[in-house]
Amino acid sequence: MHTAPHELAVTVAITRRADPSRNAEMLAWVRAGAALAEHFPGFLGVGWMRPQLGSIDWHMLYRFADAAALHSWEESAQRQWWLSSAQGMVEHTRVERRTGIEGWFDPPREHSIDDLTVAPAPPPRWKQAVTIWIGFFPLSLLAAVTIGSLLADVNVVVRTLATTICLTPLMTYLVLPRVTQALQWWLHGERPPWRK
Repeated sequence: MHTAPHELAVTVAITRRADPSRNAEMLAWVRAGAALAEHFPGFLGVGWMRPQLGSIDWHMLYRFADAAALHSWEESAQRQWWLSSAQGMVEHTRVERRTGIEGWFDPPREHSIDDLTVAPAPPPRWKQAVTIWIGFFPLSLLAAVTIGSLLADVNVVVRTLATTICLTPLMTYLVLPRVTQALQWWLHGERPPWRK
């Protein structure tokens, strides 16, 4: 499913608790939920982990292409059935939705749920900084040539305010999502697409 540039992927982080003696049932339940979600339009991936062996906490991340796709999954009869099937076994403790900069660097792919001890690692901060700079530099240069020359005689505070008001939505909704998508392989230490 292709989304318009202004639509941001949504990542949902959920913590659930379950009795460690029911690990086999919990793992089967986890797999069933992932199998149901992957058939919904806009589904980008899911990952599960526990912080340590024997922990009662299970952390889940799932990601959809936009808020509408996420809403379709969350309100579906399939998800309601799946959630109800764990009554008495699972306690839901925390839900967090993320869009914006913390979601830009998540790889849009499914992570295996078989290895429940390793969380997907985010890219190193320096790579995130380089990626932001790659989008920010040409956009700033364009603004300096266009907006900057139009407002050359205006107070520096007003000029900076006008420039940042124009650049922030362009960077957020247009430039950075495209740059991060193009550089996913580099951000996550994979081979470049032309060498696969």
